[in-house]
Amino acid sequence: MAGGEKSMKALREVWRRAENSLCADCGKPDPDWASSTLGVFICLNCSGIHRNIPSISKVKSLKMDHWDDAQVQFLARNGNAVTKATYEAHIPIYYYQPTYNDCQVLREQWIRAKYERKEFTEPGKQLPYTDGVKEGILWKRGRDNGQFLPRKFLLSEREGCLKYFTKQDAKEPKINVKIDVINATFQPEKIGNPNGLQITYLKDNKTRNIFVYHKSGKEVVDWFNAIRSVQFHYLKVAFPIASDNEIKSRLTRNFLKEGYMEKTGPKQREAFKKRWFTLDHRRLMYFKDPLDAFAKGEVFVGSRENGYSVQKGLPLGTQGNFSWHYGLTIVTPDREYLFTCETETDQLDWIAAFTSVINQAMTPQEYASKCLVDVSF
Repeated sequence: MAGGEKSMKALREVWRRAENSLCADCGKPDPDWASSTLGVFICLNCSGIHRNIPSISKVKSLKMDHWDDAQVQFLARNGNAVTKATYEAHIPIYYYQPTYNDCQVLREQWIRAKYERKEFTEPGKQLPYTDGVKEGILWKRGRDNGQFLPRKFLLSEREGCLKYFTKQDAKEPKINVKIDVINATFQPEKIGNPNGLQITYLKDNKTRNIFVYHKSGKEVVDWFNAIRSVQFHYLKVAFPIASDNEIKSRLTRNFLKEGYMEKTGPKQREAFKKRWFTLDHRRLMYFKDPLDAFAKGEVFVGSRENGYSVQKGLPLGTQGNFSWHYGLTIVTPDREYLFTCETETDQLDWIAAFTSVINQAMTPQEYASKCLVDVSF
Protein backbone atom coordinates (compact mmCIF):
# COMPACT_ATOMS: atom_id res chain seq x y z
CA MET A 1 0.00 0.00 0.00
CA ALA A 2 1.43 3.43 -0.94
CA GLY A 3 2.41 5.76 1.92
CA GLY A 4 -0.32 8.27 1.09
CA GLU A 5 -3.02 5.60 1.03
CA LYS A 6 -1.76 4.16 4.31
CA SER A 7 -1.95 7.57 5.96
CA MET A 8 -5.46 8.15 4.63
CA LYS A 9 -6.61 4.78 5.94
CA ALA A 10 -5.15 5.54 9.38
CA LEU A 11 -6.74 8.99 9.31
CA ARG A 12 -10.18 7.54 8.52
CA GLU A 13 -9.85 5.08 11.40
CA VAL A 14 -9.14 7.89 13.88
CA TRP A 15 -11.86 10.02 12.34
CA ARG A 16 -14.42 7.22 12.78
CA ARG A 17 -13.86 6.92 16.53
CA ALA A 18 -17.06 7.65 18.48
CA GLU A 19 -15.34 10.40 20.48
CA ASN A 20 -14.60 12.28 17.23
CA SER A 21 -18.10 12.06 15.75
CA LEU A 22 -19.10 15.51 17.09
CA CYS A 23 -17.30 18.84 16.79
CA ALA A 24 -15.05 19.28 19.83
CA ASP A 25 -16.20 22.88 20.28
CA CYS A 26 -19.89 23.13 19.35
CA GLY A 27 -21.10 19.53 19.18
CA LYS A 28 -22.15 19.63 15.53
CA PRO A 29 -22.33 16.10 14.06
CA ASP A 30 -19.88 14.81 11.45
CA PRO A 31 -16.99 17.28 11.73
CA ASP A 32 -14.77 17.18 8.66
CA TRP A 33 -11.93 19.48 9.77
CA ALA A 34 -9.24 18.99 12.40
CA SER A 35 -6.52 20.95 14.17
CA SER A 36 -3.08 19.49 13.50
CA THR A 37 -1.66 21.33 16.55
CA LEU A 38 -4.43 20.64 19.09
CA GLY A 39 -5.54 17.23 17.86
CA VAL A 40 -9.28 17.96 17.83
CA PHE A 41 -11.92 17.24 15.19
CA ILE A 42 -14.06 20.28 14.44
CA CYS A 43 -16.77 21.53 12.07
CA LEU A 44 -16.32 24.02 9.24
CA ASN A 45 -17.65 27.00 11.24
CA CYS A 46 -15.41 26.35 14.23
CA SER A 47 -12.44 25.79 11.90
CA GLY A 48 -12.86 29.41 10.77
CA ILE A 49 -12.49 30.58 14.37
CA HIS A 50 -9.43 28.36 14.87
CA ARG A 51 -7.94 29.87 11.72
CA ASN A 52 -8.06 33.29 13.43
CA ILE A 53 -5.73 32.07 16.19
CA PRO A 54 -2.91 30.57 14.07
CA SER A 55 -0.40 30.73 16.93
CA ILE A 56 -2.54 28.16 18.76
CA SER A 57 -4.29 26.12 16.10
CA LYS A 58 -3.56 25.12 12.53
CA VAL A 59 -6.54 23.56 10.78
CA LYS A 60 -6.86 21.30 7.75
CA SER A 61 -9.70 19.66 5.90
CA LEU A 62 -10.02 15.93 6.52
CA LYS A 63 -11.38 15.46 3.01
CA MET A 64 -9.38 17.84 0.83
CA ASP A 65 -5.98 18.36 2.49
CA HIS A 66 -2.97 16.07 2.73
CA TRP A 67 -2.10 14.66 6.18
CA ASP A 68 1.37 13.18 6.70
CA ASP A 69 2.11 10.26 8.99
CA ALA A 70 3.29 12.41 11.91
CA GLN A 71 0.11 14.52 11.83
CA VAL A 72 -2.13 11.44 11.68
CA GLN A 73 -0.26 9.87 14.61
CA PHE A 74 -0.70 13.10 16.56
CA LEU A 75 -4.47 13.01 15.94
CA ALA A 76 -4.52 9.34 16.99
CA ARG A 77 -2.73 10.10 20.29
CA ASN A 78 -5.05 12.98 21.06
CA GLY A 79 -8.54 13.31 19.56
CA ASN A 80 -11.50 15.03 21.15
CA ALA A 81 -11.63 13.04 24.41
CA VAL A 82 -7.97 13.49 25.37
CA THR A 83 -7.95 17.17 24.44
CA LYS A 84 -11.20 17.80 26.30
CA ALA A 85 -9.72 16.25 29.45
CA THR A 86 -6.99 18.90 29.35
CA TYR A 87 -8.68 22.06 28.09
CA GLU A 88 -12.10 21.52 29.71
CA ALA A 89 -10.93 20.00 32.98
CA HIS A 90 -12.29 22.69 35.33
CA ILE A 91 -15.20 24.53 33.73
CA PRO A 92 -17.42 26.31 36.29
CA ILE A 93 -20.84 24.69 36.27
CA TYR A 94 -22.56 27.99 35.47
CA TYR A 95 -20.32 28.77 32.45
CA TYR A 96 -22.38 28.68 29.27
CA GLN A 97 -20.97 26.16 26.79
CA PRO A 98 -22.35 27.12 23.36
CA THR A 99 -23.63 24.77 20.69
CA TYR A 100 -23.64 25.11 16.90
CA ASN A 101 -26.99 26.92 17.18
CA ASP A 102 -25.43 29.77 19.17
CA CYS A 103 -24.09 33.02 17.77
CA GLN A 104 -20.55 33.69 16.60
CA VAL A 105 -19.36 35.69 19.62
CA LEU A 106 -20.34 32.95 22.09
CA ARG A 107 -18.63 30.23 20.05
CA GLU A 108 -15.51 32.30 19.39
CA GLN A 109 -15.00 33.28 23.02
CA TRP A 110 -15.58 29.68 24.15
CA ILE A 111 -12.85 28.50 21.77
CA ARG A 112 -10.48 31.29 22.77
CA ALA A 113 -11.18 30.68 26.47
CA LYS A 114 -10.27 27.01 26.08
CA TYR A 115 -7.22 27.02 23.87
CA GLU A 116 -5.84 30.56 23.84
CA ARG A 117 -6.46 31.75 27.42
CA LYS A 118 -6.54 28.24 28.94
CA GLU A 119 -9.19 29.31 31.43
CA PHE A 120 -10.27 25.80 32.37
CA THR A 121 -6.99 23.88 32.74
CA GLU A 122 -6.40 24.62 36.45
CA PRO A 123 -8.74 24.29 39.44
CA GLY A 124 -9.71 27.50 41.25
CA LYS A 125 -8.27 29.80 38.59
CA GLN A 126 -9.30 33.44 39.06
CA LEU A 127 -11.44 34.47 36.11
CA PRO A 128 -13.23 37.74 35.17
CA TYR A 129 -16.65 36.24 35.89
CA THR A 130 -15.87 34.52 39.21
CA ASP A 131 -15.31 37.54 41.48
CA GLY A 132 -18.94 37.98 42.52
CA VAL A 133 -18.79 41.59 41.36
CA LYS A 134 -18.37 43.16 37.93
CA GLU A 135 -18.35 46.82 37.03
CA GLY A 136 -17.87 48.46 33.66
CA ILE A 137 -19.30 50.28 30.67
CA LEU A 138 -21.84 48.77 28.30
CA TRP A 139 -23.44 50.59 25.37
CA LYS A 140 -27.16 50.69 26.14
CA ARG A 141 -30.01 51.49 23.78
CA GLY A 142 -32.18 54.40 24.91
CA ARG A 143 -35.77 53.42 25.55
CA ASP A 144 -37.23 56.46 23.80
CA ASN A 145 -34.64 57.70 21.29
CA GLY A 146 -33.14 54.37 20.21
CA GLN A 147 -29.55 55.67 20.52
CA PHE A 148 -26.83 53.52 22.07
CA LEU A 149 -24.98 55.43 24.79
CA PRO A 150 -22.28 54.31 27.27
CA ARG A 151 -23.69 53.46 30.69
CA LYS A 152 -22.03 52.18 33.84
CA PHE A 153 -23.28 48.77 34.97
CA LEU A 154 -22.63 47.13 38.33
CA LEU A 155 -23.30 43.47 39.12
CA SER A 156 -23.03 42.45 42.77
CA GLU A 157 -23.31 38.96 44.26
CA ARG A 158 -23.33 40.39 47.79
CA GLU A 159 -26.32 42.61 47.01
CA GLY A 160 -27.85 40.06 44.62
CA CYS A 161 -28.62 42.65 41.95
CA LEU A 162 -27.69 44.35 38.68
CA LYS A 163 -27.64 48.15 38.49
CA TYR A 164 -26.97 50.69 35.81
CA PHE A 165 -26.24 54.40 36.10
CA THR A 166 -26.94 57.12 33.54
CA LYS A 167 -23.78 59.02 34.57
CA GLN A 168 -20.37 57.81 35.65
CA ASP A 169 -20.49 59.73 38.94
CA ALA A 170 -24.18 59.11 39.70
CA LYS A 171 -24.80 57.90 43.24
CA GLU A 172 -28.24 56.44 42.60
CA PRO A 173 -28.80 53.83 39.87
CA LYS A 174 -31.38 54.24 37.14
CA ILE A 175 -32.44 50.65 37.79
CA ASN A 176 -31.70 48.17 40.55
CA VAL A 177 -32.86 44.69 39.56
CA LYS A 178 -32.79 41.57 41.72
CA ILE A 179 -30.67 38.89 40.11
CA ASP A 180 -33.34 36.17 40.34
CA VAL A 181 -35.71 37.94 37.91
CA ILE A 182 -33.05 38.60 35.23
CA ASN A 183 -32.56 36.76 31.97
CA ALA A 184 -29.84 37.43 29.39
CA THR A 185 -29.66 36.16 25.83
CA PHE A 186 -27.50 37.11 22.85
CA GLN A 187 -29.40 38.87 20.06
CA PRO A 188 -26.87 40.06 17.44
CA GLU A 189 -29.34 40.19 14.54
CA LYS A 190 -32.12 41.91 16.46
CA ILE A 191 -29.78 44.49 18.01
CA GLY A 192 -27.71 44.93 14.85
CA ASN A 193 -24.38 44.32 16.57
CA PRO A 194 -22.39 41.05 16.65
CA ASN A 195 -21.96 41.47 20.42
CA GLY A 196 -25.57 42.43 21.14
CA LEU A 197 -27.00 41.17 24.43
CA GLN A 198 -30.64 41.43 25.52
CA ILE A 199 -31.21 41.65 29.27
CA THR A 200 -34.78 41.14 30.45
CA TYR A 201 -36.28 41.35 33.90
CA LEU A 202 -39.70 41.43 35.52
CA LYS A 203 -41.00 44.78 36.74
CA ASP A 204 -44.46 44.68 38.35
CA ASN A 205 -44.71 41.24 36.72
CA LYS A 206 -44.27 42.74 33.26
CA THR A 207 -41.23 42.03 31.13
CA ARG A 208 -38.78 44.91 30.64
CA ASN A 209 -36.09 44.69 27.92
CA ILE A 210 -32.67 46.32 27.94
CA PHE A 211 -30.47 46.07 24.83
CA VAL A 212 -26.69 46.43 25.26
CA TYR A 213 -23.43 45.62 23.53
CA HIS A 214 -19.71 45.98 24.07
CA LYS A 215 -17.08 46.49 21.40
CA SER A 216 -15.09 43.61 22.87
CA GLY A 217 -16.54 40.15 22.32
CA LYS A 218 -14.61 38.85 25.34
CA GLU A 219 -16.01 41.56 27.60
CA VAL A 220 -19.66 41.03 26.66
CA VAL A 221 -19.34 37.23 27.10
CA ASP A 222 -17.64 37.83 30.46
CA TRP A 223 -20.65 39.94 31.50
CA PHE A 224 -22.98 37.15 30.38
CA ASN A 225 -21.14 34.51 32.40
CA ALA A 226 -20.79 36.85 35.38
CA ILE A 227 -24.59 37.17 35.46
CA ARG A 228 -24.87 33.38 35.40
CA SER A 229 -22.26 33.08 38.16
CA VAL A 230 -24.08 35.52 40.47
CA GLN A 231 -27.42 33.84 39.72
CA PHE A 232 -25.96 30.42 40.50
CA HIS A 233 -24.58 31.44 43.89
CA TYR A 234 -27.78 33.33 44.77
CA LEU A 235 -29.92 30.28 43.96
CA LYS A 236 -27.57 27.97 45.91
CA VAL A 237 -28.46 29.95 49.01
CA ALA A 238 -32.16 30.26 48.12
CA PHE A 239 -32.53 26.52 47.34
CA PRO A 240 -29.95 24.75 49.54
CA ILE A 241 -31.21 21.22 48.84
CA ALA A 242 -31.32 21.62 45.04
CA SER A 243 -28.57 19.92 43.05
CA ASP A 244 -26.07 21.94 41.03
CA ASN A 245 -27.63 20.69 37.80
CA GLU A 246 -31.12 21.72 38.95
CA ILE A 247 -29.83 25.20 39.71
CA LYS A 248 -27.95 25.35 36.41
CA SER A 249 -31.25 24.71 34.58
CA ARG A 250 -32.68 27.88 36.19
CA LEU A 251 -29.99 30.20 34.85
CA THR A 252 -30.22 32.30 31.70
CA ARG A 253 -32.23 30.81 28.85
CA ASN A 254 -32.71 31.44 25.15
CA PHE A 255 -36.21 32.33 23.97
CA LEU A 256 -38.10 29.38 22.52
CA LYS A 257 -39.22 31.29 19.45
CA GLU A 258 -39.27 34.86 18.10
CA GLY A 259 -40.56 36.45 14.94
CA TYR A 260 -43.38 38.28 13.22
CA MET A 261 -46.99 37.13 13.16
CA GLU A 262 -50.26 38.94 12.61
CA LYS A 263 -52.78 39.12 15.46
CA THR A 264 -56.35 40.27 15.98
CA GLY A 265 -58.10 41.52 19.07
CA PRO A 266 -60.31 39.71 21.60
CA LYS A 267 -63.50 40.29 19.58
CA GLN A 268 -61.83 38.58 16.60
CA ARG A 269 -63.45 41.01 14.18
CA GLU A 270 -60.65 43.59 14.12
CA ALA A 271 -58.10 43.72 11.30
CA PHE A 272 -55.03 41.57 11.87
CA LYS A 273 -51.88 43.63 12.62
CA LYS A 274 -48.26 42.63 12.14
CA ARG A 275 -46.40 42.40 15.46
CA TRP A 276 -43.16 40.96 16.80
CA PHE A 277 -43.72 37.98 19.12
CA THR A 278 -41.46 36.41 21.74
CA LEU A 279 -42.22 33.07 23.40
CA ASP A 280 -40.23 32.93 26.64
CA HIS A 281 -41.28 29.57 28.05
CA ARG A 282 -44.86 30.18 29.24
CA ARG A 283 -44.94 33.91 28.48
CA LEU A 284 -46.04 34.92 24.98
CA MET A 285 -45.34 38.62 24.46
CA TYR A 286 -45.94 40.90 21.53
CA PHE A 287 -44.23 44.15 20.56
CA LYS A 288 -44.84 46.78 17.92
CA ASP A 289 -41.07 46.85 17.33
CA PRO A 290 -38.56 44.07 18.20
CA LEU A 291 -36.51 46.59 20.23
CA ASP A 292 -39.37 47.91 22.37
CA ALA A 293 -38.57 48.16 26.06
CA PHE A 294 -41.97 46.86 27.15
CA ALA A 295 -44.38 44.35 25.59
CA LYS A 296 -47.74 45.64 24.38
CA GLY A 297 -49.29 42.55 25.91
CA GLU A 298 -48.45 39.22 27.52
CA VAL A 299 -50.41 36.01 27.80
CA PHE A 300 -49.71 32.90 29.83
CA VAL A 301 -49.41 29.60 27.93
CA GLY A 302 -50.38 26.77 30.26
CA SER A 303 -50.37 23.00 29.92
CA ARG A 304 -52.65 20.61 28.05
CA GLU A 305 -54.17 19.21 31.24
CA ASN A 306 -55.21 22.73 32.17
CA GLY A 307 -57.15 23.32 28.97
CA TYR A 308 -54.50 24.81 26.67
CA SER A 309 -53.91 23.67 23.09
CA VAL A 310 -52.62 24.91 19.74
CA GLN A 311 -54.48 24.26 16.50
CA LYS A 312 -53.45 24.71 12.88
CA GLY A 313 -55.62 27.25 11.04
CA LEU A 314 -58.25 29.77 12.15
CA PRO A 315 -61.80 29.06 13.32
CA LEU A 316 -64.41 28.91 10.56
CA GLY A 317 -66.03 32.29 9.94
CA THR A 318 -63.09 34.39 11.19
CA GLN A 319 -64.00 37.92 10.08
CA GLY A 320 -60.89 40.04 10.61
CA ASN A 321 -58.90 41.06 7.53
CA PHE A 322 -55.46 39.46 7.28
CA SER A 323 -52.75 39.52 4.63
CA TRP A 324 -50.95 36.32 5.73
CA HIS A 325 -52.80 33.04 5.22
CA TYR A 326 -51.07 30.47 7.43
CA GLY A 327 -53.13 30.65 10.58
CA LEU A 328 -52.90 29.11 14.03
CA THR A 329 -55.12 29.27 17.11
CA ILE A 330 -54.09 29.14 20.76
CA VAL A 331 -56.96 27.78 22.86
CA THR A 332 -57.02 28.72 26.57
CA PRO A 333 -59.69 28.21 29.25
CA ASP A 334 -60.71 31.86 28.82
CA ARG A 335 -60.58 32.55 25.07
CA GLU A 336 -58.98 31.76 21.74
CA TYR A 337 -56.03 33.74 20.36
CA LEU A 338 -55.77 33.97 16.57
CA PHE A 339 -52.56 34.49 14.60
CA THR A 340 -51.42 34.30 11.00
CA CYS A 341 -47.92 33.60 9.67
CA GLU A 342 -46.27 34.68 6.44
CA THR A 343 -45.13 31.18 5.41
CA GLU A 344 -46.08 27.60 6.16
CA THR A 345 -42.61 27.04 7.63
CA ASP A 346 -43.20 29.86 10.13
CA GLN A 347 -46.61 28.43 10.96
CA LEU A 348 -45.23 24.94 11.64
CA ASP A 349 -42.29 26.30 13.67
CA TRP A 350 -44.63 28.32 15.90
CA ILE A 351 -46.97 25.35 16.35
CA ALA A 352 -44.00 23.15 17.34
CA ALA A 353 -42.81 25.77 19.88
CA PHE A 354 -46.26 26.15 21.45
CA THR A 355 -46.74 22.38 21.52
CA SER A 356 -43.46 21.87 23.39
CA VAL A 357 -44.66 24.24 26.12
CA ILE A 358 -48.23 22.97 26.31
CA ASN A 359 -47.06 19.36 26.63
CA GLN A 360 -45.05 20.17 29.78
CA ALA A 361 -46.70 19.88 33.19
CA MET A 362 -46.90 23.14 35.11
CA THR A 363 -44.82 23.70 38.24
CA PRO A 364 -46.24 25.23 41.45
CA GLN A 365 -44.36 28.45 40.65
CA GLU A 366 -46.00 28.59 37.22
CA TYR A 367 -49.46 28.16 38.74
CA ALA A 368 -48.70 31.18 40.94
CA SER A 369 -47.36 33.31 38.08
CA LYS A 370 -50.34 32.50 35.84
CA CYS A 371 -52.59 34.72 37.92
CA LEU A 372 -50.22 37.67 37.54
CA VAL A 373 -49.49 37.73 33.82
CA ASP A 374 -51.07 40.66 32.00
CA VAL A 375 -53.50 39.32 29.40
CA SER A 376 -54.14 42.61 27.56
CA PHE A 377 -53.90 40.95 24.18
